[in-house]
Amino acid sequence: MPEGDAVRRLATTLTDVFGGQSCELSSPQGRFASSAALLDGWVMERVHAHGKHMFIGFVPPELSDGGEADIDHWIHIHLGLYGTWRFSGDESLVDHGHGVVERLAPEPARPGPEGAHKAERWNSGGSYEGGAWNPPAPIGQVRLRILTPYAVGDLSGPNRCEVITDAERQVALAKLGPDPLVPGARDDQEATEAFVQAVRSRKRAIGELMMDQSIVAGVGNIYRADILFLAGLSPMRTGNRIAASRVAELWRLTCDIMNRGLAAGRLDTMDPQEAPEQEIPGDAEASRWYVYHRTGRPCLRCGTPVAEKPMQGRRLFWCPSCQR
Repeated sequence: MPEGDAVRRLATTLTDVFGGQSCELSSPQGRFASSAALLDGWVMERVHAHGKHMFIGFVPPELSDGGEADIDHWIHIHLGLYGTWRFSGDESLVDHGHGVVERLAPEPARPGPEGAHKAERWNSGGSYEGGAWNPPAPIGQVRLRILTPYAVGDLSGPNRCEVITDAERQVALAKLGPDPLVPGARDDQEATEAFVQAVRSRKRAIGELMMDQSIVAGVGNIYRADILFLAGLSPMRTGNRIAASRVAELWRLTCDIMNRGLAAGRLDTMDPQEAPEQEIPGDAEASRWYVYHRTGRPCLRCGTPVAEKPMQGRRLFWCPSCQR
């Protein structure tokens, strides 16, 4: 399941490629057809990500105001375990990798003889006919297709994809904990106190609480494992048995590690200064993660074999020595 940093990168791509543009919306699969028809031709005014949830706001063209218009029609998307986005476009787009696509030109750039120019630009699908770019056919069960003259975004397999009002969006947000990837979250006293209070008021294991989106939004299995390792906390310790100061530090660490992954463009938790100088045979994960997916392999700090057990249906990894 994509964690918060991946969803935020997708939100950036949608904003850069489709933001401020009138979009054709359709549902090749048919399950979103009536909602797509409602918003077809509207402008993508704003995209908001919070944790693993994304909200794409649309307004009629006559109400669009450069991203500042009031929005009462949002597409609420949660990718779940199987949801994916697929982007294709003409050569006005640049693919930065890791799900980040940017539009550089206000109008589609046509293929030309400039080799260096073409090498920087991107055409991941579709074809040109009469100087116009044509999108590729949908692949698989596409729930939602967003199309402009120069790009297309196809959403397949989401856990949630529905049109909601702004009031309903506020209700959905109220059910989520603070997002460590919100700019300034690390030093946000209100967010810190909300996290500390939510953890300290519960007798559940911190390993469970870190995956509870009502406690902290965006943390998934990989971040859960390595953040608790770096904090030196046993995933089995209950929230009410952790000192407030340690929970506050856990919040700051979560912000730091998730922002590291966001900046890296992929889910990396490893501090480059701690990464093995050479790849360990049979342990490629050691260059990216401390304990996640490293069952039975030596802890990179103490050498104790990394342990694994199920917790709430997910695989939990930890070092029995560093996280007593």
